[in-house]
Amino acid sequence: AEMKMVLVLLLSTLLGTPAMPPHRPACHKRVLQEHSCHSLPESKENLRHIHDGLRDHFWEGKGCEVICYCNLNELLCCPKDIFFGPKVSFVIPCNSQ
Repeated sequence: AEMKMVLVLLLSTLLGTPAMPPHRPACHKRVLQEHSCHSLPESKENLRHIHDGLRDHFWEGKGCEVICYCNLNELLCCPKDIFFGPKVSFVIPCNSQ
């Protein structure tokens, strides 16, 4: 049920997001050449799993500002408040090891 909830939030956020001001970083896609989501070595792509409830979701880089969603062999990365919306993004636990 938790996964379904996340999916609903994700879809409504992506579909219902108003146009972003130009100075904000937008989303970007990255194709994983030799990896799929399940064989992703975290250190290689500079990614960390968010937590077990959000499978295939990763923090990108050192902080907890950009979230990547992995789909087959492609990453979609967005600033977290674009990705989940400002109301949801602040409750996502940040594991900044």
